[in-house]
Amino acid sequence: MTALIERQYTMRIAVLGGGLVGGAIARDLAAGDEFGVRVCDISSGTLERLTGTRGIETLRVDLSTDEGMDRALEDCGMAVGAVPGSMGFDTVRRVLERGLDIVDISFFPEDSLELDDLAVSAGARCLVDFGIAPGCSNLVCGRCAESFGAVSSFSCMVGGLPAERRLPWEYQAPFSPSDVLEEYTRPARIVRGGRVVTLPPLTETELVDFPEVGTLEAFLTDGLRSLLRVEGIPEMVEKTLRYPGYVDRIELLKRTGFLDGEPIDLSSGSVSPLELTSELLFRAWKQASGDRDLTVMRIRVEGTGTDGNGIRRTWDLLDRYDAETGTSSMARTTGYTCTAGVRLLAGGRWTGPGVHPPEDVGRDRECFDFVMEHLYRRGVRFRTAEESTG
Repeated sequence: MTALIERQYTMRIAVLGGGLVGGAIARDLAAGDEFGVRVCDISSGTLERLTGTRGIETLRVDLSTDEGMDRALEDCGMAVGAVPGSMGFDTVRRVLERGLDIVDISFFPEDSLELDDLAVSAGARCLVDFGIAPGCSNLVCGRCAESFGAVSSFSCMVGGLPAERRLPWEYQAPFSPSDVLEEYTRPARIVRGGRVVTLPPLTETELVDFPEVGTLEAFLTDGLRSLLRVEGIPEMVEKTLRYPGYVDRIELLKRTGFLDGEPIDLSSGSVSPLELTSELLFRAWKQASGDRDLTVMRIRVEGTGTDGNGIRRTWDLLDRYDAETGTSSMARTTGYTCTAGVRLLAGGRWTGPGVHPPEDVGRDRECFDFVMEHLYRRGVRFRTAEESTG
């Protein structure tokens, strides 16, 4: 374990997972004098990238074990969950069992509210899905649900893309390719006519123009998550953005069986096509040092104002790789939203114990403004527009 450089701070934060986003979270939290940061990961190579950073200590530990979790959380006042999605639910559960607050970005597939009773009984606060999308998209939805007279529709389009388009994929994965591929195989749930409807992923494709980026391809993925529980909004959808032609390439993989999870028998042994595809795409989609990326997002909410008149509000985001710090846009937009959540808890702005998705936080005007100002100061800036719809 590398030692934390001695200095005064009010709380030690355990960042569980030191990858692309976890590292950005750790550096942001350690930049001031508020927090000491302990980054915990099983990969020594991952930790080496943070070794020697002011305010950060590193700990090589297996977070899947109780012993490892105890070591990771020792003397810490809060945790950040930045592990792979497959580990996320169990990681959050074991943090809450130890009575600590946690802000999580692992986007695990399980229902986070199954942990609500545990969090309440432990007196712990847990913010889940506190990234860019889910995350900021939920915050906006919650704020509009609270401030509009009524919301008739919510839509979000979002994507992380390489700044330089390179064939054949014109894509790089900011996180594990297996997590990306799951977006293309898991049925997409949207709200249509006031009911949750399940549709195939990669469908309802459309071309959308974005200033400074050009034309992108939008398609259905299962991104609404906890927003499916928000009552009173009859139309809700989230779509993923890629460069045009991307859907055809993924559909070709699906139709020819490369995304099938069941193992097949070969003369050399048994193999899962999905696992093999993930391994090969990990190499093809890997971001090299210095590769520049961008994040594109458009959130649109329609409804009526408190005066009964129709209104449409749009939030547009275009964020780019930070060459000065070498921080990817996906790490910035996801990580800095998460560190805003940490500061909401540490500063006592969000006080309620239990598990809370971002739309809960967005309903609180002070908390919503705090997160947006936090992002703005770090250069993650939404452009907002409002127009009357009659």
